[in-house]
Amino acid sequence: MGRTAEVARKTGETDIQIWIDLDGTGTSEISTGVGFFDHMLTALSRHSLIDMKIKVAGDTWVDDHHTVEDTGIALGQALAQALGDKRGIRRFGSVAVPLDEALVMAAVDISGRGELFWDVPIGPDKVGTFDTELAQEFFTGFARQAGITLHLHEVAGSNAHHIIEATFKACARALRAAVESDPRVSGIPSTKGTL
Repeated sequence: MGRTAEVARKTGETDIQIWIDLDGTGTSEISTGVGFFDHMLTALSRHSLIDMKIKVAGDTWVDDHHTVEDTGIALGQALAQALGDKRGIRRFGSVAVPLDEALVMAAVDISGRGELFWDVPIGPDKVGTFDTELAQEFFTGFARQAGITLHLHEVAGSNAHHIIEATFKACARALRAAVESDPRVSGIPSTKGTL
């Protein structure tokens, strides 16, 4: 049985359908109505090797906030569902990812305690029409709903596009390591016996 999940989330602001496969190859079909965000989610899929189908209809005539935040929430729910009882996973993952002048470190613990620790200062307020503060909103919703402890730390960077893209890629690579099956682990990777 594959580690897949499907989540539908509909509110007065967004209508989201997500399907993921943790044991994929990083292929994706992404359509959120927010071009830069689509680009980031495609990178998240590709570098985590998590196959993703994400379709979002959001109130982008207001702004992109609800679309980005709610997608993070729904994707986090899908990750938690696909992980199941977390038996046999590596649990931890950490990486530093460069993108030109930007360097971002990510560390993930699939702990069952969802929280984001964000230290990613982004100078410019916009990348095209995308509000750069929405990157943090996405990762906050994602980490909380996935039940993961997620640290994101910018070591260097000046270009907002590079910083945000390095953040998504770093998260992806750390997730890839954390969700992988570990052949040496037969049960839950915790002294408590649960995550």
